[in-house]
Amino acid sequence: MGRTSRKKRSTLANRAIIASAALILGGGGLAAVNVYASAGEGPPGSSHRSGQPVRQASTIDCPEVVDEIPEVPDPARAEVDRELAAMDTQITDAYREFADSRDRMARDPQLAQNAVLGPLKARRTASIDRIATAIGRSAERPQGLGSLAPCSLRADDGTDGPTDRPTDEPTGPPTDRPTDDPTAPPTDESTDGASGGNGPEDSDFVDIRSVRPNADRPVRLRGASRGTFTTECGRNRNGKFNPDNVIAAPGVANGAHHMHDYVGNQATDAFSGDEDLAAGDTTCRNQGDRSTYYWPVLRLRNGTAENDAEADGGGRDQNVGEIRTPSQVTLRFVGSPTGKVTAMPRFLRIITGDAKAFTNGDANANASWSCTGFEDRQLKDKYPICPEDSQVVRSFAFQSCWDGQNTDSANHRTHVAFARDDGRCPRGFRAIPQLVQRIVYDVPPGPGFAVDSFPEQLHKPVTDHGDFINVFDAGLMRKVVSCVNEGRRCR
Repeated sequence: MGRTSRKKRSTLANRAIIASAALILGGGGLAAVNVYASAGEGPPGSSHRSGQPVRQASTIDCPEVVDEIPEVPDPARAEVDRELAAMDTQITDAYREFADSRDRMARDPQLAQNAVLGPLKARRTASIDRIATAIGRSAERPQGLGSLAPCSLRADDGTDGPTDRPTDEPTGPPTDRPTDDPTAPPTDESTDGASGGNGPEDSDFVDIRSVRPNADRPVRLRGASRGTFTTECGRNRNGKFNPDNVIAAPGVANGAHHMHDYVGNQATDAFSGDEDLAAGDTTCRNQGDRSTYYWPVLRLRNGTAENDAEADGGGRDQNVGEIRTPSQVTLRFVGSPTGKVTAMPRFLRIITGDAKAFTNGDANANASWSCTGFEDRQLKDKYPICPEDSQVVRSFAFQSCWDGQNTDSANHRTHVAFARDDGRCPRGFRAIPQLVQRIVYDVPPGPGFAVDSFPEQLHKPVTDHGDFINVFDAGLMRKVVSCVNEGRRCR
């Protein structure tokens, strides 16, 4: 999967527009504080949509440095990872400062520049310089990264990007339903009150019954690998949580700034190395699977204080409400629609989706939302409002192609890839068993839930993501491959 540059943001970027631009007197001259009115980047020259009100700035938008740095030499990897994690913390801290003074900054753009954007740029510049220096000790020093230091303020106009719903269909519950229907969205005040003003908004939800069937069925060729292997690892009833991310921010506590559910390997935290994972206990029924499976928790935005209400990853990072344990978790490995699969290497790391898709754009977004009984209708950038007796479903189909050499990469993406539209892997990649996760939740009808996120991502559904580290033993991995290739259904 290729890198996503800030200048090449996909669908969300195409919808971005400039809502306002205030020229202010900065330290050495004129500087512009841009407030964008929808997800993605609003480049100069874009125009405001007719009749659409300008929204107050709601978040901080920063270029994603990891997507622009070259391959990182092994000796520099730990330092670069630490600096990238530090930059996430810088954005989190700046967002807190912004959120605390949002109303004042709306009246005084210079305050935003002086109190938030200017200091954030200085901290990011220092981190970027340390990244370039670390790489330069073992390889050619990267040039031009300093242009990624400035950030901007952005407004949320309630559109995460295009939905899977046709524009001529209603965006909410059918109008013939009585106003006291439990699935009708609450007022902005009630939603905002439960979330502390940090999202999500009513516009982030849609009644699943208003969505047309849109799920694709892959076409399988004669030589397709049609089998499946299902590993049963529970649903985190034992409550293993932490706000770390050992893949993206190894060695950094609270590297995710949001809480993760874990099933499988119980030794997983920010400081786990391969040896720790190999020796860790597992919740998987088959003890040959010590893999790590994790994803952001889903919370009921009901004002209930969880145990992490005053902790990193929880309340300190704007993640509030009751953590909901899944009612069902299915972890299934499937084959390739065009041929056989090969074994994935032990300790292969895969991140699917993008935790920063609200500001990055949706090029790497990869979660699907639906409801039981309606799974022929999938949403990418909206949470579903499910009818009574139907449960919320979130799904991830992980990358299914591997470069044949690396278990990780500098941006944690380029060593794996999705199959092309014709089902074949890109040149230089080979098909591996594809992990498909299906996570089901029993939540009250209506829009009162959200996944954890980085604070500035405002708990948007498009930011959902999943993480996987393969710690199958060799014998069990051989079984996975043979079951998939031979068309058997195994557990």
